[in-house]
Amino acid sequence: MLETVRGPRQLIVGEGVAQNIPRVVAECGSRVLIVTDQILLAQPGVAEIIATVREKVKVVEVFSDANPDVPVADVALAVSVAAEVDADVILAIGGGTVIDLAKIVGVIRRHGGTPRDYYGESMVPGPTFPLVAVPTTSGTGSELTPVSVLTDPDRALKVGVSSVHIVPDFAIVDPELTYSCPATVTAYSGIDALCHAVESYTARPRAHGPRDPVEQVFLGRNPVTDHYALLAAERIARSLRRAVRNGDDTDARVDMSYGSMLAGIAFSHAGCAAPHALQYPIGAATHTPHGLGVGLLLPYALDAARDAIVDRLATLAGVCGLDVTDASEVEAADTFLTWLDRLLADIAIPATLADIGVARADLPRFAEMAGGVTRLIQNHPGPTDTTSLTAILDAAWTGDRTRRVRTH
Repeated sequence: MLETVRGPRQLIVGEGVAQNIPRVVAECGSRVLIVTDQILLAQPGVAEIIATVREKVKVVEVFSDANPDVPVADVALAVSVAAEVDADVILAIGGGTVIDLAKIVGVIRRHGGTPRDYYGESMVPGPTFPLVAVPTTSGTGSELTPVSVLTDPDRALKVGVSSVHIVPDFAIVDPELTYSCPATVTAYSGIDALCHAVESYTARPRAHGPRDPVEQVFLGRNPVTDHYALLAAERIARSLRRAVRNGDDTDARVDMSYGSMLAGIAFSHAGCAAPHALQYPIGAATHTPHGLGVGLLLPYALDAARDAIVDRLATLAGVCGLDVTDASEVEAADTFLTWLDRLLADIAIPATLADIGVARADLPRFAEMAGGVTRLIQNHPGPTDTTSLTAILDAAWTGDRTRRVRTH
């Protein structure tokens, strides 16, 4: 057996731990670039963090113009701000967009070039500047992951930079920073976290050679990733609806922060699969939120791979608190898939690709493009040829969630 474990130098999780940010940042450097966005900059909690950091270090500059989905143009702007103050440490305060932007800024600041020089797996040649990541949403897990997802106008799908060298040095996860997160953001980021857990747990297992843990980032599922994925699914399943319906439900907020973090650990190693690969071209074409897209696609991808993962879907049913004590494996799997449909509807995830403006004629092209996202699509436990991927998209376009009848 050959596996690997990667993550921040230190992960700090819990209510109130944000008070440690100034000290951690000051121990990493004295000239700080803070990456955030305009909405967060106006939040009292974020403003307080920035003020206390200013008291601890020599120089602080704030880049607050982060935009959704990390347009590559934002990278150049943020790098120029970092260069102006000769930043030697980066503090990211925000959701996945902000943290992903901070990751690639560290790469360019240290190694030069443009983001295009680092697209793909393991293209970053070495360590970057110290990065302290502080999430304000519960979903992407970017504070723990070796991935930065960008939007390149020269490409018809989102692109990823994947490298062990862009895992943040410190991750400070304080559920209190998520309390002000709006319901729609809570829903979209939360379902993204559930997708991370479920896609990791159902990912195709792969055999490895000695060089694979260095040359590849996503390695398929293993017993360690299974452990974290199931812990994540349990917390998210019991709390996502509650967090969306009542943002003041602090217990639900805590569960979602922990669930997102645990799912981030799982997919940092196992990797995501077809829902994420298919969302890359669809998200780029429709400009819809990432979590919305992967959440919409998840049940259709699971349906398509159901024969290969029926035992894992049955396990997920039990972990998610569903009553499957006397059910067969097939019945338990169906119970999980039906529960997932209801969860998506309850948090207002659109039911079909037609609902978000996708043209049916574009489906084969999107499937072909997704098939080229090898680091993700190789994890899908079902067939991954263009015809099979098109069938997933066609089901998602028509809303066909028919479960096939089986014999025992």
